[in-house]
Amino acid sequence: MTFETATSVTHKLWDRSTMHHELDALVHDLSVRHNTAKSNIAVHASGPGTFTLSLNNGDANLETVNL
Repeated sequence: MTFETATSVTHKLWDRSTMHHELDALVHDLSVRHNTAKSNIAVHASGPGTFTLSLNNGDANLETVNL
């Protein structure tokens, strides 16, 4: 299940074994779509097995996480 807006994607992960691959692919797709670096994409856990990825326009101080 995926919901998209102009600047964000919310995705439900059904298979925990593919979590890193799916999140990395979503970060890549969003960064390409907005012509920005992967480091400008914020990833938030928004529910059980649900993640929201959005453009990070400097609103938050995020640590780098390797997926």
